Amino acid sequence: MIDYKYREDELLEELKEYIDATYGEHYSQNKFQATEFIIDGGHGMGFCIGNILKYAQRYGKKDGFNRKDLTKVLHYAMIALYIHDEEHSNDVQSDSGSEDQNRRDRVRELSGERSGSTKDALS
Repeated sequence: MIDYKYREDELLEELKEYIDATYGEHYSQNKFQATEFIIDGGHGMGFCIGNILKYAQRYGKKDGFNRKDLTKVLHYAMIALYIHDEEHSNDVQSDSGSEDQNRRDRVRELSGERSGSTKDALS
């Protein structure tokens, strides 16, 4: 088990609980979230980046140092990652037939890890 220095495991669980709650709140009316319509209209990335900036700039001003502003930054960043992956699906290895494997490969790629064959080829 990893001994997280910055409580990332706990914070990720807290973020997941926050996101889960948004699916039952007013953000999700009639089984659809407004964000879905914005993404479908081709404006999702701009919407997410705009909200990331909004809540980052609001932190420390409106309602003081409100943790919820930071949580919203992270939530919109996660949605932006989803949009990125959808728009750049060719960047993700798709011949494995497994979305989970593709995500794991993508995480390894972003963290600088390489598969043995690629690493060997680069040496």
